[in-house]
Amino acid sequence: MSVQEICRVAENTQLGDGLFLMVLHAPKITELAQCGQFVHIACGEGHLLRRPISICAWKAPELRIVFQVKGEGTKWLSERKTGDELDVLGPLGHGFDVGALGSAPVFIGGGIGVPPMLGCVREAVKQGAKPAAILGFRNQGAVILEGDFRDECETFVTTDDGSYARHGFVTDVLKEQITSASGVAACGPKPMLKAIAAIAKQAGVPCQVSMEELMGCGIGACLVCACALKAKDGETRYGHVCKDGPVFNAEEVEW
Repeated sequence: MSVQEICRVAENTQLGDGLFLMVLHAPKITELAQCGQFVHIACGEGHLLRRPISICAWKAPELRIVFQVKGEGTKWLSERKTGDELDVLGPLGHGFDVGALGSAPVFIGGGIGVPPMLGCVREAVKQGAKPAAILGFRNQGAVILEGDFRDECETFVTTDDGSYARHGFVTDVLKEQITSASGVAACGPKPMLKAIAAIAKQAGVPCQVSMEELMGCGIGACLVCACALKAKDGETRYGHVCKDGPVFNAEEVEW
């Protein structure tokens, strides 16, 4: 179930180059939100398509999102001030089934795929699990939300260029942690998700992935975010990231 709500901006803070953390007063949406879902935000009168942004975390009545400026719509959004109102549709999509990941889940985020994993970690802790988080970034300047994750669980940070924390990729850490993991959940670039899915499959560990695809309508009416999935008979079928996902069991995805 989703609702359309006029939400007031409570905070809009720049985290880094082109990265912003926004807190919205969204009492109706926060009553329905689940980790891994997203919201669709109208970004000014001149932009016809809403912008899909993953839910980072929430505590009624406040909804927390983190977004990256990629075009005119998100640039407009980044310029909003405290007290401004936004037309928000959400929560949308199917999120992570944290309970199915067991008592020692590992949550992995890459780049802008990091924010939605914070809500997952908090939900896992709430359910009595002892999660771990692996966060991957391009470089030190791109690191976000590290403190929030460390407040909740054991956290590993990697950077592609070695300018901060561990030099390498999230998969390097996962290979070391997979033997003690009861499940894996990840969000980030598709090549990263493909590699994570392969590691989890080899270890016999359940894996859920949040697919990053361009979305148009956000409700499955257009074909912009179509993705190839495996049907039960082994043939390829097509689903929509916005409606059937964004979270899928890794073995469903045609990599």
